[in-house]
Amino acid sequence: MRAKDKVRLGTIRLALAAIKQVEVDNRVELSDQEVVAILTKMVKQRNDSINQYQAAGRQDLADVEAAEIIVLKDFLPQELTDAEIDQLIDAAMEQSGAASMQDMGKVMGILKPQVQGRADMGAVSAKIRSRLN
Repeated sequence: MRAKDKVRLGTIRLALAAIKQVEVDNRVELSDQEVVAILTKMVKQRNDSINQYQAAGRQDLADVEAAEIIVLKDFLPQELTDAEIDQLIDAAMEQSGAASMQDMGKVMGILKPQVQGRADMGAVSAKIRSRLN
């Protein structure tokens, strides 16, 4: 507030409101993993908004969403590199004994808690799918 950074302040308020809304709706106090899931969802929503704004030719609105993503990512765990994701996939496939596409759910079940908020689950899913084919 003192720095007069309106974008950062507004984004933090939005995040706190989203977290508080879930806490009030469910009458629980959220764990760190649940807060990370909410922040990850907010980043994903903003990425979708950016794509829609750019398709509509509204770069000014896309820039606002991009600035909010930068602020939200400050509160998320550090993203995994491709090499780290590959190592986690290898370990999960070995642990689950995955050999075909039918075992995709087992691998994702093992990986999801490890990569939640640290990698795009769609990209991870695509990597697993390519290895199982």
